[in-house]
Amino acid sequence: MPEEIRKAARLEEGDLLDAELIDEGILLRPQKVIDATQAWHWTKEWQEGERKADADLAAGRVETFDSAEEFIEALWSIAKPAARRRRPR
Repeated sequence: MPEEIRKAARLEEGDLLDAELIDEGILLRPQKVIDATQAWHWTKEWQEGERKADADLAAGRVETFDSAEEFIEALWSIAKPAARRRRPR
């Protein structure tokens, strides 16, 4: 396939195409394959979470930590009381 067509269709060399014979000629449709081990990332629920996280990040609704220990301490501080009682020392 010519490079200018690949660029216009945002195709990369090696992308799969579905071909259909129609009256006007041949219709090619890109077929994107998702690795089964990564399919969870493309679920409706996960993508909604990604959009919410992106919005929080853009709005500055984030908290950063200087260490893993500081992060874990913050998690324990918001844990339910029953979980705090089981906290490992």
